Amino acid sequence: MGGNMVRANFIGGRSLPPISLQSLFARLDEVLPVRQNPSLRIMFVDGRQLETSSVDFLFQPGLHTAAGITECGLTRTRYFTGNSHVRMLKVATGLFDLVSSNSDIDHPLCEECTDALLDLMDTTLSRTQHQAKMYSQLLASLKDRPDTNVEKLEEELRNLQAEEERLVSELAEVEAEQEAAQKILEKHEEEKARLEDEEERYWREYCRHKSQLTSMEDENRSLRSQLVYTQNQLERLKKTNVFNTTFHIWHSGHFGTINNLRLGRLPTAPVSWPEINAAWGQTVLLLASLSRKIGLTFSKHRLVPYGNHSYIEVIAEKKELPLYGSGGFRFLWDTKFDAGMVAFLECVAEFQQYVEAQGGPAARFCLPYRINKHCIEDPASNNSFSIKMQFNSEEQWTKALKFLLTNLKWGLTWVSSALFSTSQ
Repeated sequence: MGGNMVRANFIGGRSLPPISLQSLFARLDEVLPVRQNPSLRIMFVDGRQLETSSVDFLFQPGLHTAAGITECGLTRTRYFTGNSHVRMLKVATGLFDLVSSNSDIDHPLCEECTDALLDLMDTTLSRTQHQAKMYSQLLASLKDRPDTNVEKLEEELRNLQAEEERLVSELAEVEAEQEAAQKILEKHEEEKARLEDEEERYWREYCRHKSQLTSMEDENRSLRSQLVYTQNQLERLKKTNVFNTTFHIWHSGHFGTINNLRLGRLPTAPVSWPEINAAWGQTVLLLASLSRKIGLTFSKHRLVPYGNHSYIEVIAEKKELPLYGSGGFRFLWDTKFDAGMVAFLECVAEFQQYVEAQGGPAARFCLPYRINKHCIEDPASNNSFSIKMQFNSEEQWTKALKFLLTNLKWGLTWVSSALFSTSQ
């Protein structure tokens, strides 16, 4: 370009194409101040950098948006020497600044920015027209209402204000009552917690006592059951004849038996002497027990039960008469066994006499077989059977022993009945 030419390019905020001014603005000769900033680095939109040596003046326009004016564009100008051309550039630049200061839009303004501005203004216009329409409708509805009595409304307002004051006072009273009720409620909550603790403690005590009661009831039932069992046992024992249970006297053929031990011998049934001796031991124990039970002490003899070696002691002579034998050959002068059996028979007779001497029902007591010294008489046949073995047959001796056991059974029965009547 020639030395007298001036080139000025104005770039809009949204577009890169330069904006040209109409020739009418060239006649303006006002000179406006501008801000010179040659050290600023300028970047194009496409990323290219403009050299600062070719820029003389910078003007920073703005972009008009819905939120206001934001800085987003630059005004780039270059001029060469020449007073008239510099004057024209200054006039154009001053014109843009004047327009920008008198409106909300920064100039220069390109076509794209103008379209965006027009769209924004159309939107604003539509919104404003809609609001105006609503205001018109509201005004029309207010005009259609009948005339309002202002005094009446003021009176109603005063009444409402008085009512409000009254309600506020009542609200304060209610709040005070609520606060008092809240305090009472807190006290009741504390009392409730205390009562719940007491109730829990009570139920614990109740459960403990209930458990103890159940245990005591179980123990009581157990004791009652034991008592009933003991009473039944006692009744059974009262009805039980101890002597009959301990000394069972019965018969086995021609033999009399005591606790299943045969007393006697037969040629056809030779009983062993250990069995006979054991039977004599049981017989001595029975008579000794009966005499001790009724308080009888024999005058001449003392019974010594000693199993199969029992004997009778003669008190006056301090001599022992055996009630056991060994069998086999015996000398004629060996009569101790016979003497012992005769002494035992005398003790049985003394037992009968003692019972009869007691009087009352005991006076009628009588043994079934009468005792006469060393013999036992059979009232059915009027025969006497000696209890000695010497000069006697085994059959008669065995029968005499059987009659002896029968007399002892009668004595046992009488003592048992006497004891039962005494316990009653």
